[in-house]
Amino acid sequence: MKKTDVLIIGGSASGIATALTGKSNYPDKDFLIIRKEKEVLVPCGIPYMFGSLKSSDHNVIPDGKVENEGVKILIGEVVFIDPNNKVCKTSTGEEIAFDRLVFATGSTPTIPGWLKGTELENVFTIFKNKVYIDRCIDKLRNAQKIVVIGGGFIGVEMSDELNKKGKNVTIVEILPHLLGAVFDSDVAVKAEEVLGSRGVIIKTNVGIKEITGEGKVSGVSLQNGEILEADAVILSMGYKPNAELARKSGIETTDAGFIKVDEYMRTDIPAIFAVGDCAEKRDFITRKPSRAMLASTACAEASIVGMNLYKLSTVKTFKGTIAIFCTAIGESAFGAAGITEGAAKEEGFEIITASFEGMDKHPGKLLGMQVQIVKLVVAKDSGIILGGSVVGGQSTGELVNIIGFAIQNRMTVSSVLTAQIGTHPLLTAPPTEYPLIKAAAIAVKKISQSL
Repeated sequence: MKKTDVLIIGGSASGIATALTGKSNYPDKDFLIIRKEKEVLVPCGIPYMFGSLKSSDHNVIPDGKVENEGVKILIGEVVFIDPNNKVCKTSTGEEIAFDRLVFATGSTPTIPGWLKGTELENVFTIFKNKVYIDRCIDKLRNAQKIVVIGGGFIGVEMSDELNKKGKNVTIVEILPHLLGAVFDSDVAVKAEEVLGSRGVIIKTNVGIKEITGEGKVSGVSLQNGEILEADAVILSMGYKPNAELARKSGIETTDAGFIKVDEYMRTDIPAIFAVGDCAEKRDFITRKPSRAMLASTACAEASIVGMNLYKLSTVKTFKGTIAIFCTAIGESAFGAAGITEGAAKEEGFEIITASFEGMDKHPGKLLGMQVQIVKLVVAKDSGIILGGSVVGGQSTGELVNIIGFAIQNRMTVSSVLTAQIGTHPLLTAPPTEYPLIKAAAIAVKKISQSL
């Protein structure tokens, strides 16, 4: 029987981060990652394999870093776990004994059972599997009319990448706007305008009735009666936690199908942890269950597990999901962190919002300067920042991260207003009109006027 101190099931972002953090904190312990895939893809890079990246080989997470730290990797599939005796069995019948176990099994694409036609040829989902994705890319080379179902980040990014390859792309979303689950309408509309200007046909506020075809897909029927011709269809309708193995092993799961965990990422069995998409999430602001599945969140959770495997620390806990998102469409970028204005109002928070439009370089005549818009969602009674969004250029991602830090540390707009920053003409907005600080100033003024 093979033995290890720490067994990690799943070798993507959360599994790797758990192993590296754990080995750093407990160098005397043996760590073993078991995963089904021979090669692991960078999850967030998958849409770019359909356009910007020349080969899927350019989107593979190398094993060298993990192995160089003394972590072992086994290609295989765990099919049974005995939590009481701390033993698991693989599909080949091999048994592995462990002292600590970490579920990092991720998520799988949602394929609605009610949707007809998903079995037709040239209907694809975005599995995080290199062999499958390579097959999709190969078949899409001969497809000209492509319908993408689902207007979240992956659907939007896939649409833009395929459009860049000269394909005729239509994206369909049941919500009023693309990216409407994470952005307020004012930001979502701007993203739609950019995507549409690049040639993607956008159908929003309409659902799918069925996918049609005889053996091979030929079209998509919408609920409003419209029929879209299609040589290929890409389903991008969200993901669900891959927690079936945990459930079958007697480990508690939530009604939504996630593995139930505490703030140390422990399951109901103290020696067993869960991280990443398969693990339960709670929103940092509302404390309600969250379905946010992000590699950045997964890695934060993995760091918590890696530090708490053998000794708990009250300061090393996961306080909730901030949900920090960003994406790029052409030269424009869109990001958000925390709670949206709409969600804050639905929850009953008394808020004010403040926006400022400036530029991301200075002076404004510099080549590549982009308009930068920052919006903050602020608790009216305390001035604490609850959420924010950014529209701009390449600096959008890092500026959204700063807003995320502010939310995590419960900063007020007054503290942001007096924060010290560094600026440079080619890299940032001007210090006199730094959009984040100017938005904070507007918020402070609104709060003072309401007193």
